[in-house]
Amino acid sequence: MMKNPHPARRRVYMLLGFFGAFLLLFFAVLYDAQVVHGSENRAKSITSNTASETVTASRGIITDRNGKVLVSNRLAYTLVFDKSAFGKDDGALNDAIWRLIQLCQELDVPWNDTLPLTTGVIPQLKTAARSNAFQEYLKDNELPVNASASELIGALRELYAIDERYTTAQARLIAGVRYELDGRSSYTFAEDVSSELISRITDGHYEGVTIKTAAARVYNTKLAAHILGTVGAIWQEEWRSDEKTGYVGYADRGYSMNDLVGKDGVEKAFEDYLHGVDGKRLITTDENGKLTGELYTRKPQPGGTVALTIDIDLQQVAEDTLASTIQGMVDKDSNERGGAVAVVQVGTGEVLALASYPTYDLETFNQNYEELAADERLPMFNRATQGIYAPGSTFKLCTSVAALEEGIITPTTIIQDKGIYTYYKDPQPMCWIWRQARTTHGRINVSQAIVDSCNYFYYEVGRLTGIKKLDEYATAFGLGQHTGIEIGDERGVLASPEWAEAHDREWTDGQTITAAIGQSYNLFTPLQLANYVATLVSGGEHYEAHLLKNVKSYDNSRIIDVYDKGTLNEMHISESTMAAVTKGMHDLTHDSLQGAFSRCVVEAGAKTGSAQVGTDIANGTFVAYAPYDDPEIAIAIVVEKGGSGSLLANAAVDIINAWFTRGGSSASLGENTLLQ
Repeated sequence: MMKNPHPARRRVYMLLGFFGAFLLLFFAVLYDAQVVHGSENRAKSITSNTASETVTASRGIITDRNGKVLVSNRLAYTLVFDKSAFGKDDGALNDAIWRLIQLCQELDVPWNDTLPLTTGVIPQLKTAARSNAFQEYLKDNELPVNASASELIGALRELYAIDERYTTAQARLIAGVRYELDGRSSYTFAEDVSSELISRITDGHYEGVTIKTAAARVYNTKLAAHILGTVGAIWQEEWRSDEKTGYVGYADRGYSMNDLVGKDGVEKAFEDYLHGVDGKRLITTDENGKLTGELYTRKPQPGGTVALTIDIDLQQVAEDTLASTIQGMVDKDSNERGGAVAVVQVGTGEVLALASYPTYDLETFNQNYEELAADERLPMFNRATQGIYAPGSTFKLCTSVAALEEGIITPTTIIQDKGIYTYYKDPQPMCWIWRQARTTHGRINVSQAIVDSCNYFYYEVGRLTGIKKLDEYATAFGLGQHTGIEIGDERGVLASPEWAEAHDREWTDGQTITAAIGQSYNLFTPLQLANYVATLVSGGEHYEAHLLKNVKSYDNSRIIDVYDKGTLNEMHISESTMAAVTKGMHDLTHDSLQGAFSRCVVEAGAKTGSAQVGTDIANGTFVAYAPYDDPEIAIAIVVEKGGSGSLLANAAVDIINAWFTRGGSSASLGENTLLQ
């Protein structure tokens, strides 16, 4: 046979074939690993040397109406306490908690504890111990519902196995942390802690404690503390929902138990806009724990930028002039006074300024909380929205409108002031000028009655109009009603037979005539008074008072929300009524108030008021608007024990002048700017 002349070539072909088959197999395996099962294999690879962590989204910033930044963020550290590592070892858990508490006490670091029992040698029950949330907690843990403080401490000792070697005061502090941990494995123990505390935690190997980064609030202004509000850790009673009250807890709102949330003010009111959405990332490390990479599975989305209706420059003037007015009232009661200012834009309900005195500094709120809470002047109390005061003669504007619109009187109707109103056998109240000087205002019409604040005129007009109609108009003006402001307010009291009966109070014909001059049971907030005047001078367009102007995305690329609600109701006050009432208000500024309003940069209208409070000096009330011929802003000022409302006229003029002489450009956020 003939031999193959090229045996070497055959071997080469065989080798090439084998090599080609190997390559095909290799590519098939590679394709299966990277394409067919790529995601699965990649996840397995990552999870084998990675840890998943939450990336907290930056909280949204807050600006005034002109874009001036009021609240922003900075990087801070928080302490998170986690009980999961202790299993069922209550003793070890309690010891770890106490060790951490001792460190915080040593460094004077406050921590989150909302257990409604006071701290100290002999704990006492707080008001919150009767809340629905706490009562549910007691029932869930089979604790005595109506126990005394000492009995509750004993029950908590048993529930959480707190050793007897701890004193009652120490057991109370440990129980406070255990209470926060109830129903959740961890919680934010303390926020914005110092580097010294972090160093001590790290060096001391404190069990159960993790140091986390977070965004702490930066207050770019010392103003508007009662408006802006505070943020803090989620409290135990905030975490769980309450079916009885309809409250939806943060657990059911998609929050992490260690999130910081708004506690009051606009921080709470606009929480949904400001909170943002946390991100997730996987951190890869080598065998030595060195970071080798990171992969975001969901990037954090910062909260929105909330623009308020407040003008921070006007807020400055409102706070300063209120403080100087009160501090200038030098007498034995000067340290007991509080007061408030509300400024509302006519025709929109936008709140331009809202001041309450005394006030406090948000930057040092946490450090000074105990001192602020113990201050008898109540600096944390927002008098502008929560304080309710008799309106005094400022209510006479409402009485005037009601009587004119109902045809009880006309702008030219004359009533003779006889000093003592004797229509009823009892009571027979006096006009203020008769009480002071044994004289009268003589024959006057409604405009003159506003200037002179003639009680006799309004006793007669109030009697003829009747309480039903007075209340109908007062309600349309928003008096004795919630204003709608997002941070919440007191409803106040609108005097009526129905209210008196519901509250076991007396109602007589005499109540009607005193209600007509702003007395009886009438109690309104300063914000209600400002919005009432804004409604009146707009011709009867009643808007909700509000603080929200708009919300934009963190980079200003899109508008999330704009306040665009229309009127709540429209009264359609006639031109003749408007002319008669506003003429009286305007004439007053050229009469007894001329001294103050002579320096006002625009023509304005005003009304004074005072309301006796027991045997003390009367509260002073004052309302104003400007300009007279084209109303733009309405103002209300109340000073506790402020005497005559005329003493507040200079403060009103300061505010009016500040608004109408404002100018220049405001520092604002540029497009695509993120402040953290």
